[in-house]
Amino acid sequence: ISSKEAVLSPSTIIGYKNIEKMLKKNYIKFIDMKISDITQSHVQEVINGLAKTKSPKTVRNYHGLISAVIGSNMRLDTTMPQRIQPELYIPSDSEIKALVKAVRDTELEIPVLLGAFCMMRRGEICAMSLADIKGTTIHVHHSLVLGSDRKWHLKAPKTTTSDRYIEAPQFVIDRIHEVGHITNLTPHSITGMFNRVLDKHNIPHFRFHDLRHYSASIRHALGIPDAY
Repeated sequence: ISSKEAVLSPSTIIGYKNIEKMLKKNYIKFIDMKISDITQSHVQEVINGLAKTKSPKTVRNYHGLISAVIGSNMRLDTTMPQRIQPELYIPSDSEIKALVKAVRDTELEIPVLLGAFCMMRRGEICAMSLADIKGTTIHVHHSLVLGSDRKWHLKAPKTTTSDRYIEAPQFVIDRIHEVGHITNLTPHSITGMFNRVLDKHNIPHFRFHDLRHYSASIRHALGIPDAY
């Protein structure tokens, strides 16, 4: 884990350290084995145990770390739990209208507009500044992420495709300039406040991330190719 800290995102490092803690707590015999003594059967036994209580995606994360530690000493051919196709939820127009009305003049207003109409993620929204706006174009080139020191840090996107330019609707840009800033919230704060707004206004529950699905569906309806 230490050897990867300089090149992996802080959130990935936190995830690896959490995996390490859980393995030490529940699979100490495996953890204490010499790498040269580990067999495919040992790894499979751990994966089988994890699959009883954790999602297929989480089990794969565990296996990824185990595989990286073992390295080239052994080529793993572990049978993994079957992937579960996530159910995507697309908020309706009426739900978005109710949400936009509910967050008007609150700290959550601009994040909701950027999520629902500009396909931006929480971390990207929290890292954005007014300097990133030129006309109706928004340059997305940073994300606010939680580091292993439990502090928030500005980081470059994980992939080159995440560094992108977005053409925002004029009404979103106008509202940002009226408010005068993007947000003082962190990604975690956005989630907490978002859920409370849904509860308070009797809006069916969905994730903040699902606003991106709504935004994508609008673009699809307008005939914009999926690749964009």
